[in-house]
Amino acid sequence: MRSAVLHRLLLALVGLVLLAVGGAVLAVGLGAPPPSWWIHTGPHDVLLSRSERTHWRTAGWWWPAVIAAPALVLLLALWWLTTALRRRRLTEVVVDTGDGASALLRARALESALAEDAVRQEGVAHAEILLHGSRTAPVARVWLQLEPYVDPAKALHAFTTQTLARARESAGLAALPAHVHLRAVGHRAERVL
Repeated sequence: MRSAVLHRLLLALVGLVLLAVGGAVLAVGLGAPPPSWWIHTGPHDVLLSRSERTHWRTAGWWWPAVIAAPALVLLLALWWLTTALRRRRLTEVVVDTGDGASALLRARALESALAEDAVRQEGVAHAEILLHGSRTAPVARVWLQLEPYVDPAKALHAFTTQTLARARESAGLAALPAHVHLRAVGHRAERVL
């Protein structure tokens, strides 16, 4: 969840920088006085003068660098776009019906069943489950909020041997790996009389 917020903040920052630079270029091009940080003096000034354009032309590294830099920026932008559009949450899980066929189980149904079963466990105050991975080999991300008196090792053992095992068996999965994050419920200190 923290990476999604970081991703959105970084995207917003890049968008604001591009909007500011693009707006400044448009404003100067339409005749507005350039801002104080602007690198050129007026609307008829060129981005690169003839001497600036031809200065490095004879260097052997110049044209490969001119081609590689925008290509690298384009590849990074495409990678960023694909990671932003990639679905992080699984939508359905393939369930073996036992007769050679298979059925589709909604991943949210399995997530909510896992969460409800986990909350019934001794000492678990709240549970959040997220399935990701592939339809045939899902992986569970689990956040368990434990009561202050619960031993985390016992709670984890009970979750993996009971709750997770029941979900794996009922969905007919060969394996259901899980990444479990444990945290304690916030509570006030007890008064000693």
